[in-house]
Amino acid sequence: MTHSQPLVLDVDGTFLRTDLLYETFWAGLGRAPITTIRAAFRFWRDPARLKSELRQIAPLRLDLLPVNDQIAQMARDAQAEGREVVLASASDRHLVQDLATLHGFDAALGSEPGHNLKGAHKARALVAEYGDKGFIYAGDDKSDAAIWARASHSIVVGRAGGAGEKLPVAQKTQLPGGWSWSALTKAIRPHQWVKNVLLFLPMIAAHQFDLMTAFLVVLGIAAFSAAASSIYVVNDLLDLEADRLHRTKCKRPFAAGTVPIKVGMIACGGLAAIALGLGAVLGIAFLGVVVLYMILSLAYSLKLKRMRWIDIFTLAALYTIRVVAGAAASQVDASVFMLIFIFPIFVTLGCVKRLTELTLATNDDPLPGRGYGRLDRPDLLNVAILGMVGALVIFFLYSFSEQARVLYPSQWLLWVALIPIAAWLNRMVRLGWFGQQDYDPIVFALKDKRGIGLLLITLSLMFYSAGLWQQWFGF
Repeated sequence: MTHSQPLVLDVDGTFLRTDLLYETFWAGLGRAPITTIRAAFRFWRDPARLKSELRQIAPLRLDLLPVNDQIAQMARDAQAEGREVVLASASDRHLVQDLATLHGFDAALGSEPGHNLKGAHKARALVAEYGDKGFIYAGDDKSDAAIWARASHSIVVGRAGGAGEKLPVAQKTQLPGGWSWSALTKAIRPHQWVKNVLLFLPMIAAHQFDLMTAFLVVLGIAAFSAAASSIYVVNDLLDLEADRLHRTKCKRPFAAGTVPIKVGMIACGGLAAIALGLGAVLGIAFLGVVVLYMILSLAYSLKLKRMRWIDIFTLAALYTIRVVAGAAASQVDASVFMLIFIFPIFVTLGCVKRLTELTLATNDDPLPGRGYGRLDRPDLLNVAILGMVGALVIFFLYSFSEQARVLYPSQWLLWVALIPIAAWLNRMVRLGWFGQQDYDPIVFALKDKRGIGLLLITLSLMFYSAGLWQQWFGF
């Protein structure tokens, strides 16, 4: 490697562990979705103009973007040797220049409307500036092959679409790059699928425990899991800046740059197709519920989660929709009382989610991307308690309904079941207030041993009231 020549760094996927085009696109979707989509459709054949338009729609926090530490260290070493360090990217020139200034680099080259600085165009610009074989170039894409052919030495990040393998070993430095399936798996959050056990509630409430019903619910859970994961990806892509400002969410794969945004977009499309395909298999009613869930989830990700109180009631609605989906998948009638009962429970858990986040926050500033600060904790606690009391009152009233008298002959046991229900809700609220649970209360509840014990006691009392223990075990 020639140690007197300038070190030229590509930006997307090389100096940064992300792509500025996709960063601006998703930032734009989060702030001005209609304007962003209009720009994407209008200029998709003119990449340089599109990059310029997106930059103006949604200015980026460049200081938050994930940097490739190895490349950054190379840049620092080159500057320590007195060499020029240059950023040369197909991204918008203004963004590249601001990034170079932020990191103290010497020069920057980037795209402008009418001139997309990629591949051969970038090679010609660098040769004009530094001469043939007059610079060292670091890149990560097969389009960089044209530039490596004119560089004195090549630094290859990842596989570069196989282009790096064609370079002579003596003329290249190979660095690790790319993404892993394990990181992508983390991004789609399979641990969150456990929340879809809510689809079993209508089947359990109706005491319909045959294998065919259970199989249909399992298919429904698979569809909802795929739908939820597709929305988790969208949510993370819309929340890149907020996640990077968060104490723990900054480690999420897209925020940290361990999975490219483009890969996330492909995964999102595939998961959505699976969800809709399984939904169609389970019938028009279930498909309609899946579509409703995805639309409401998308609205939550784009706008509703930033609106005080609206976000909590939207979360409650999304959980309630899962129960409706369970009824649609199993073709079991969902009790109106059950839906009215569980909605305030989910309102309580939505408040618990925000209470946990605020308790674990490191300062009094509003939560990134949310409308709450620590001063809102008492109000959230009050709404959580109202939801808890409302759910208990509705359950008590349900015990006097005609349906309850048919399904649960021993009415007094339903009243006894109110005790563990109240204890469980109180436990969830108390742990949220003191910040002693995970950010997602449903996931926490399904691994909390004491909470699970209270829920099992509740189910046991209800099954005994229904006469199921006597039917199954003779007592």
